Amino acid sequence: MQGRLSAWLVKHGLIHRSLGFDYQGIETLQIKPEDWHSVAVILYVYGYNYLRSQCAYDVAPGGLLASVYHLTRIEYGVDQPEEVCIKVFAPRRNPKIPSVFWVWKSADFQERESYDMVGIFYDNHPRLKRILMPESWIGWPLRKDYIAPNFYEIQEAH
Repeated sequence: MQGRLSAWLVKHGLIHRSLGFDYQGIETLQIKPEDWHSVAVILYVYGYNYLRSQCAYDVAPGGLLASVYHLTRIEYGVDQPEEVCIKVFAPRRNPKIPSVFWVWKSADFQERESYDMVGIFYDNHPRLKRILMPESWIGWPLRKDYIAPNFYEIQEAH
């Protein structure tokens, strides 16, 4: 099922994949990493001027990593603003996605947290470094294949 934004993107020749709607009726789209920066700028010009949130997750052990953006069109006098969810998938071996810091400044700490926890590298981010874990930390704690260092499971808990 194609939503309003997906139809607009098709009309203007912008490549994407519709992932349907979430439980609240918010349209979800998949954008390729190489197309993400240009699509982000177009969405901002189209009116999606607010990055509500950005997060990342590990899709499956050994599989893809995902960076998720929730965008909103904030307009004066509109009670129910339009929202869209964008998912950008990156391969685990070289997880690079263009940063949207220069489009939405609120992506700064959110992309840094995604880098710190999941290990997605955001190209052209001005301060891409760990934000929660110490700089010396090895690995990406929220990946499904992550093994915590010096972790000893309690064998006989009473």
